[in-house]
Amino acid sequence: MMKPPAASIDAYLAALPPAQRAALEALRGQIRALVPDAEEVISYGLPTFKLHGNLVHFGAAAKHCAFYPGSVEAFADRLKGFDTSKGTIRFQPEAPLPPDLIREIVEYRVAENLEIAAERAAKKKR
Repeated sequence: MMKPPAASIDAYLAALPPAQRAALEALRGQIRALVPDAEEVISYGLPTFKLHGNLVHFGAAAKHCAFYPGSVEAFADRLKGFDTSKGTIRFQPEAPLPPDLIREIVEYRVAENLEIAAERAAKKKR
């Protein structure tokens, strides 16, 4: 039987081993500082920041932590040395993502979401 998703990001983080909790609390703090207006929710069972739609997710698995910014293609050159797949960057708690990279990815995602929101608004006016 699957365990129910956490009710909040705080509850999600509280259930993690200390190293993963510390790494993801740091990541959460960085994201919150970059997008203080974003809403924090649990989406797809993961801690999620929403701003004009889902912005980024993060979480923990048995052997790693992960940051889910959607597409990682624009940052492929900067992600050498990290285990990535289509929309996922996996990292070890003791080797977190560099803060400047997190900032660039989050700013990129904010711009993407604002563009999508503007396009939706323009379609509604037609």
